[in-house]
Order: sequence, then structure tokens, then C-alpha cells
Amino acid sequence: MNWMAEVTARQDELLNDLKGLLRFESVKDNSTSGPGQPMGQEIARALDYMLELSRREQFRVNNLDGYVGYAEYGDSDSDEYIGVLCHLDVVPATGQWTTPPFQPDVRNGKLYARGAIDDKGPTLAAFYGLKIVKELGLPLKHNVRIIFGTDEESGMECMKTYTKREKMPMAGFAPDADFPITHAEKGQINNKFFLKRNGGSSKEAAPVDGARFELKAFHGGGIANMVPESATATVTGEASAIADMAEQFQAYCAEQQLNGTAEVKAGQLELGMKGKSAHGMEPHVGVNAALKLMRFLREYRFQPDADRYISFIGKHLVDDHLGTALGIQYEDDITGSLTVNAGIFEYSEQADSFFHLNIRFPVTQQCDDILATLQAKMAPYDIVIDDELDLKQPHHVDQNHPMIKILQNIYAEETKLEPTLLTTGGGTYAAFMDNGVAFGALFPGREETAHQVDEHIEIDDLLKATAIYARAIYELANLDS
Repeated sequence: MNWMAEVTARQDELLNDLKGLLRFESVKDNSTSGPGQPMGQEIARALDYMLELSRREQFRVNNLDGYVGYAEYGDSDSDEYIGVLCHLDVVPATGQWTTPPFQPDVRNGKLYARGAIDDKGPTLAAFYGLKIVKELGLPLKHNVRIIFGTDEESGMECMKTYTKREKMPMAGFAPDADFPITHAEKGQINNKFFLKRNGGSSKEAAPVDGARFELKAFHGGGIANMVPESATATVTGEASAIADMAEQFQAYCAEQQLNGTAEVKAGQLELGMKGKSAHGMEPHVGVNAALKLMRFLREYRFQPDADRYISFIGKHLVDDHLGTALGIQYEDDITGSLTVNAGIFEYSEQADSFFHLNIRFPVTQQCDDILATLQAKMAPYDIVIDDELDLKQPHHVDQNHPMIKILQNIYAEETKLEPTLLTTGGGTYAAFMDNGVAFGALFPGREETAHQVDEHIEIDDLLKATAIYARAIYELANLDS
């Protein structure tokens, strides 16, 4: 079977359908949530779009109250099926884009738009893979479902809902990572840590007398699994002291080659910092604007609550993405090192003050040990973890599983490349399946632009991935139960 020829024959239709999906600004928006659209209006529109395409192809369609939908194909009466788990939500399109992020644009053989590689492009590739299998009339032992999630970039409420209401696939993949095959994912602790007011009884955390400044507000980031690309702080104090701090901040930015601003308004100093966004699983790739700003502030003295907030962050998070200062550093031979992304910071005199950590830990590390260590580290500063823990356990599929052997063979034959097994610090829908892996769609050597400005996918790669997915769907659907 020449799978690539089948894809090429449908190239124009595939690109047209993908551009339609990319035009939806499907960022989670609680302000427009409601019945049938729990993640907001635009995500609901994106889901409706994919389900309408599914009806066009005469797939069986189901919409689980807007949380998740799926398109199913096959004639089996068994409740065993193969799953392809995709997501339609995207992260915000921050930063300066060359062209508008929700107006897809083709330049130099690349399709640019938010979601092009994460995960709308791969979603359409998988969808067209199933379309090709159907149109060729190939026999299948098991039904196949393309599952469209809506909350992958946030709390994964979509798949949590799906697991409660539907039987999970016998095996399958998520086209939401790298080729060749990602068979292990780190666990995650994704939580807020709140500052108690009027605390600081510990000698370690207590500020010295004579604080010269007050921190009125601090803000950085907005998405826990992204490195903050901007941060701001509002500081008050005597006029001469404020002027001196502004001057010192400018010197700090020049020395560190950082993009910062300092402006005095109505007796208040407004400090701003620009960094570089990156995916939370690779915090070292970005420049955390909030931590760079906090690194400067930790050299000054503030009122007790602010001092404890700054002191803890300055001592335990600044310049340390491996959790060394937190005492939770760990590494194994399967998934590598633990990482810490400090993604959101909020300090206010009128509202809750917290920071939000996205900790990704190896498959052999114990979550309870991490939490106990964090609580011990934070207790002297009267910082406590949010009562509602957001935990994701590690995921690992044995390298000898028949599904993995099939996917390795397909990848090797279709690309002539080595089908090396990978692991990731990222979290994908694959972890919801006992026998689930992440399978593409980013090819080796390609620039990783997920969550970045000018996100894109190579059109040739999109077509190649579609051919791989069509063959994978066919062969997995003929696995023995």
C-alpha cells in the first residue's frame, strides 16, 4: 500500500479543513463557559467543527456535553476499540507574531498558526488517516475512535469526563509529542502554593527590622505549564530610595542582558521584565521573567508578608529548575531529571498571594515523598499547598508491548529512520490509556514551536505524519485483543 500517495491525493482538502480549524481561537475561557461549552465558546465551536467534519465522512459521532467528542468507524460489535486521542484547545498566542496567530498562513512550505503543531495539525493528520482507511474499505477487527479533547492545556477535565462515561481504548496513541514513539511520561504536581497572612514566625523567614520598601503587587505568567514571558512589580518607599532602586534595576538588567523597565508613577515604582516563553516541561529553554525580577527584589527588604514571599522564591526557585534548593531533585534512567516550572506568580495586599509550580517527576519517583519535602521546606515561611491537589501519576508502557513493535516497524518503513523509544516530561492523553503512547507529530531535527511565537508545522511533515497515522490506525485496528 502506498500510503503517501493516498495522502497526496487528498492534500488540498486536508489543508483546507485544517485552516478552518486553526481559525478558532480555542483558548480556555471560563467567562464564556456554559451548558454544552464548559471550556468556553471558542473551544465549543472548534469541537462542533470537528464533529461536523466527522458527520461529513459518515463516522459515528458523539458529543459528551461539550467536554469531549469523538468520531468512530468500524463494524465490530465488541466494546474493544483503538483510540487516537487528540486535543482542540490551545495555549494563548502571546508575543509578537509575524502574522496573526489565528489567521493561518503558509510561508516557505510551513503552515503558521497557533495550534499548527500542538495539536490541531496532528489532529487533522490522524482524522485524515482514519478517512483514508475508510475510503479504501480496509477490513478492521476493531473499531477506531478519534477522540477530540478540549482541556489538554489546562486541567484535562475532558479526559477525566471521558474516563467516567466511556470505556477506555484497548490501545492507542496521542499525536501530541515527537516521533518516533514516546512510551513513558513523567508524573506531574501542578499546584498553587499560598502565602499565609501575618505569618513568618521562623527566624529563617522573618525579615530584619527597618524594611525600606513595600511590595504592593507582583504579577508574573498566566499559564502553569508555560515559562512566564513577562512580570511586573509595584513598589513604594521614600522618593530617594525609589529612585535609587530604579537606577539599580536598570543596571541589573544591563549586566544580565535582560529586557526590563523602571518607571516612577505617583510615588510608586513600576518594574517590568520581559523574558522568553517556553513549554513547562523544558523550563531551562525559556527565560522566566518573574524569577529574573524576583532575583533583583530579593536583595531588598520589604514588609513581613512580602519579605517571606520574596525570600522563599529567591532562595528556592530562582536559577534552579531541577528542584535542588527545594530538596526534591531526582533522576532515573527511564525519564531523566525532575524539573520545576514556576509558571504563575500573584502577590497582592488585598487578595490571595501565591505561586504556581508545575513539577514533572521521573517514573520511579514517589509523589508523596516530593509533597512531604515541599511542605517541610515551605512551613518556616508559612506557605501552604492548595488543598485541591492536581496530580498526574507517571506513565510507562513496556518496550516489548505488541503495539510498540507495530508502531516501530511502521515508522522505520515509512521514514527509513531509526524508531528509537523516547520519554517526555510533557503530559499527553496517552497516559489515560493503559496501553497508550505518544506518536508524533514532530519529526527529529525539526524546530519545536509548540507554545511559541510563530508556531508552525512543515507541510511535508504534516503529509508524512498523515500517511504514518493511516497505516498505524489500520494495523493497530487489526491487533489481536
